[in-house]
Formats: sequence, C-alpha cells, structure tokens
Amino acid sequence: MQTRRFAQVDVFTAMPLLGNPLAVVIDAEGLSDAAMASFARWTNLSETTFLLPPTDPQADYRVRIFTPGGELPFAGHPTLGSAHCWLAAGGVPRNKGELLQQCGIGLVRIKRVVERSGKERLAFAAPPLRRGGPVSAALHEQVLRSLRLAAEEVLDVVWVDNGPPWIAARLKSAEAVLALTPDFNAMAGIELGVIGAYPSGSKQQFEVRAFVPGMGVPEDPVTGSLNAGLALWMLEAGLCSDNYVVAQGKMLGRAGRIHVQRSGADVWIGGDVTPMVNGEVRL
Repeated sequence: MQTRRFAQVDVFTAMPLLGNPLAVVIDAEGLSDAAMASFARWTNLSETTFLLPPTDPQADYRVRIFTPGGELPFAGHPTLGSAHCWLAAGGVPRNKGELLQQCGIGLVRIKRVVERSGKERLAFAAPPLRRGGPVSAALHEQVLRSLRLAAEEVLDVVWVDNGPPWIAARLKSAEAVLALTPDFNAMAGIELGVIGAYPSGSKQQFEVRAFVPGMGVPEDPVTGSLNAGLALWMLEAGLCSDNYVVAQGKMLGRAGRIHVQRSGADVWIGGDVTPMVNGEVRL
C-alpha cells in the first residue's frame, strides 16, 4: 500500500451537496483491477475514478471508471470531475484550450464552454451513439413493466447507447417523470433513462431520471453519459433546441443541472464541478 493523492468533488452543481459526488484517486498508477474495484465498493458512490498515465500518445491522461458493481467504459460526471481534478493537480493539456481523456470508449474531448450568461463550465463532447433506434418489442414491454406504465403513457423507447448501453424512455411531461415508482426487479439486465419536458418558459427544459440497479446504482443522482445520448437522439429527432438545461436528482434530494449546447458538429455536455474533499488515501 502507498499514499496517493485523493479528491472528492460534486459534479453538475455549483452548490455543495446538490449534485453527483465523485471520488478520484489522482495517483492510481500501479493499482490492480481488484484494488480499484474494491475501493469503488468501499466508497459506495455511483462512480469512483482512477487517473493514470495515458497509453495513447494523443491523450492527456487516462481514466478508469468504477461503480460499486463494476467498471464502465465511459461516464459523464466522472469525465467532468476527473478533468477538474487532473487540472487542479497541476495537469497541463498538450493542446491549449482542450483536454483529451482516454477511457474505455477511446478519446473524449473536454473544454471550457462559455454560456450565454458568460458563465464558464467544463463540458465534454458527446461521443457518438454505438446503437440507436427503437428497441425490440420484448425490451419495450420490459421498459413498460419496469416503469409501471401503460403503453399510451410512453412516447418513445429507443437505444441511446454510447458505451453504457442506455435505453431511453420519453414521457409526456417532467411531472410524469418525477411521479415514477420503478420496479427494479423488472428492470434486470437493462440501464434505463427517462426524460420528460417542462412547460414552455421554465428555467429548465427537461427532467431526467436514470436507473441502473444492475450496477449497484438503483437511481443515479445526475448522469452525464445518459444526457449525452439523449441529446444526440433528441437533436436528430427535432425534439429539443440547440441549447437547453436538464434537471436531474430531485427525487434523491439533489438539484443537478446539465447544460447542453450544440456548436457546429459537436454537442457539448457541461456542468459545474464543486470541490469538496482534498487529501490522501492509502491504497
């Protein structure tokens, strides 16, 4: 065991305790897969990340992402939180103004995006969907059972797989999303995100909830990868504007905010990162 730099941050919030917490082991070189998995189970957060030297010569750093139930090839709030911690620990990007993160799906671009208000936030470029389009009839029926909804209450059920194999269900309203009482037993084997729109003129345009019981995360507080997949699907389908804000986490006592912005060919998924804990861990 050795002493390693450690941080914990709150992602997708500018106010402490209202986003999705992330544990980050900054000096993770030399840790075994088993040690990483064990530490992620111990933190019991939705994700714990481990920063490593890149093996791709283009990348600035490499990250491995673990839930209590296993490793993920990509995830959104770990991407923003890990980038923040890498920079705070003295990391200098190879290319000024943009980071390249190496993870299980390859290289992910990260930069600071300036919102219309002038606020700067870290944002990652949404990776392309590995799988899209409607799900099979059997999966559609499983989604209805999992959400305890009738067919007429669900507008769409589609793949938005961008590494994590997300299935997205679109409901008629944000209110309907917040009213869900899922059946997690029926949800076995699927990772399910649900989205519904707020009335016109609201501060946020959509409410999202994410359910991943098979990975030890019955409901995730705020989910960047899901929102990235949702953004690509909804923009292509004409279901949203080029700039919008998502609320997520209300049913868990959180107030996460995800800022989506299309710029040319890229869709950027942004959010605030709030430092919470800095120190050391023996691993």
